[in-house]
Amino acid sequence: MKNRIAYCGLDCEKCDAYLATIHDDQALREKTAKLWAELNQAPILPEHINCEGCRVDGVKTVYCENFCEIRQCALKKGVTTCGDCPDVEACQTLAEVISNNPDALKNLKE
Repeated sequence: MKNRIAYCGLDCEKCDAYLATIHDDQALREKTAKLWAELNQAPILPEHINCEGCRVDGVKTVYCENFCEIRQCALKKGVTTCGDCPDVEACQTLAEVISNNPDALKNLKE
């Protein structure tokens, strides 16, 4: 499995925070911060939009580093991704990601 597949199955290489980071794209950081702030009703600033992926060493967004319940659970269980967890199909924490992005489950099964 690619290192850029998140614990939840999302493809970090398609994430705007990842793209803004690896391309040092300030305009994309600003656009992403504005969108994420509106979607999450939270104060997200362009300087918060830096991430190299949740399963690799390097910078992560504040949410991914500290608040993502899926990442925290996977780290606690010591799994490579949620696809390695025996509870993946019944996991309520993962259910919202899977329902919004069917490719995430496909990525976890590969």
